[in-house]
Amino acid sequence: MFGSVFLFSIMNVLVKLLMDRFSVTEVAFFRSLFALLPVCLAIHLSGGFRTALRTARPMGHLTRSLIGLSTMIAMFWSFHLLPLGDAIALNFAAPLFLTALSVPMLNEKVGIHRWSAVLVGFSGVVIIAKPSGDLLSLGVLVALIGAFCNATAMITIRQLSKSEASNTIVFYFTLLTTVLVGLALPFSWTTPSPTEWAMLTAMGLLGGCAQLLMTRAYSLAPAAVVAPLTYSSLLIAVLFGWLLWGDVPTASMGLGAAVVMVSGLYILHRETRRNATPSRPPPAGSDD
Repeated sequence: MFGSVFLFSIMNVLVKLLMDRFSVTEVAFFRSLFALLPVCLAIHLSGGFRTALRTARPMGHLTRSLIGLSTMIAMFWSFHLLPLGDAIALNFAAPLFLTALSVPMLNEKVGIHRWSAVLVGFSGVVIIAKPSGDLLSLGVLVALIGAFCNATAMITIRQLSKSEASNTIVFYFTLLTTVLVGLALPFSWTTPSPTEWAMLTAMGLLGGCAQLLMTRAYSLAPAAVVAPLTYSSLLIAVLFGWLLWGDVPTASMGLGAAVVMVSGLYILHRETRRNATPSRPPPAGSDD
């Protein structure tokens, strides 16, 4: 998981650099296109395409890809509009949205403990957003839209995982996003220089490898063990933001990020307890 976080962090830096010259659609296209290389290699080494291409839920994969593409575009755009650390910190609101959405979309029961964590977490989002300027600034709104779409994508992955292998989900997501963004590419094309080609290629390869490492991490250990490690990406983002763009994190950003992270970790803890196989039926009126 640390490997995945580090590769995603380098990818995010490249995205922010490339967004100064290229449209978000062109960056997203090459992110998906070059990510196909490590994804296809992993599929070839783990059973071949005959197994990975087999699916009974093509529309489910299309829905997941559309939502995932919306997440990618919103996140990439937020990197351009905000300091990298702020954008990453706001993206940590995704587990808060996930908890709220799990009620209408997954028919899950969310008790007072997790609802309280969601409310506290969103207070952290307000603390992060306000020092960046207007609470409803474009950058903040785009980052929160990305977090919301990310939460929705997690729900679709949960639903697909009931019948689809992880490699199948990753393959169709990467393939379909490449095709979908490719349709808009002629309307926003900027010819890259040799250096920019190298950056675009590296961005896609890093993203594909990071995705595979993250999937592998979740197959090797419980979510409660590996998921908290994703919060280390904030430290890396703040470091790169300071070194490359001179973005010095404010005390308010640090406080708000801490509140959001603690809320997310508490939600993860409660969900892990809820999903554990009970030795006896839970008592009536259990709040989570």
